[in-house]
Amino acid sequence: MQKLKDSRCVVTGGARGIGKAVCAAFAEEGAHVVLTDIDEAEGRKVAEETGCEFAKLDVSSEADWAAFAERFPAIDVLVNNAGITGFEDGPAAHDPENASLAEWHRVHAVNTDGCFLGCRYALRAMKATGEGSIINMSSRSGLVGIPGAAAYAASKAAMRNHTKSVALYAAQQGRKIRCNSVHPAAILTPIWEPMLGDGPDRNAKMAQLVADTPLKRFGTVEEVAALCVYLASPESAYMTGAELTLDGGLLAGSAASPG
Repeated sequence: MQKLKDSRCVVTGGARGIGKAVCAAFAEEGAHVVLTDIDEAEGRKVAEETGCEFAKLDVSSEADWAAFAERFPAIDVLVNNAGITGFEDGPAAHDPENASLAEWHRVHAVNTDGCFLGCRYALRAMKATGEGSIINMSSRSGLVGIPGAAAYAASKAAMRNHTKSVALYAAQQGRKIRCNSVHPAAILTPIWEPMLGDGPDRNAKMAQLVADTPLKRFGTVEEVAALCVYLASPESAYMTGAELTLDGGLLAGSAASPG
C-alpha cells in the first residue's frame, strides 16, 4: 500500500541531490508532488522524469512564496530542502574571521530565511485540515561547529531550532501539524564531485573523506528520502520537534577501541 497516496507534497530544491530523491520517493508512494527549484530548466526536466509538477521558487523571496501560496493554497507535506553552502561558485573565505557579511547574509537568506518562509507558508496551507508534516533538511553541520563554513553551520543550526519552535507552536494551537528536522552528514550528492573527480584515485579519495565515519562509507540520497517518506506519512504521527541524524554513526563517538 502506498504510504503517501493522494498527499499533496511540496519539495523545495528538488532539481538535484537529496531533493530529487525525495521527489521520486514521494511520487512512488502515491503523492502528488510539486517540485520547486530556482533552476527552471533542470527542475522541469527532473519533474517530468519523476512524475511531479514543477513550480519555480526562490525560497529566499517572500514575494515568490506569496505567489506560490496563491497557486498552491493547501498542502499536506512540505520538505524545506533548498539550501546552499556558500561554495557554489568556488573556494571562498567562510571562516569566522575572514567571511564577509555579504556572504554570511547570502547563505542565511537561502537556508535560514527560506526555512522560516517555508514553515510559515506550510502552517497556513495546512490550517484548513489542521494536520500535516513539515520536514526541515538541516545537516550534521547544524549540530557541530564547522570552522571553514561558519555561515552554513549557523544556518543549519537555526533550522534545527526553528523546527522545534514550529512544532511547539502547532501543538500549542491544537493542530496536528508536525515539524521535524533531518541531519544528514556525508551523503553522496553532486556537491562532492569536484573533490572526488573521476580519476583512478576516486575510491581512495572517498575512503579518506569518510575515514572518521564509523560505518566507513557515504550515505545515499535514497536513504535520506526513505526517512522523509516516514516523516511525511501517518506512521510518524507521534513524532514532532525531533531531530534525526543520518551520519553513519559519526556523532555517536569513535568506533576505535581505547588504546
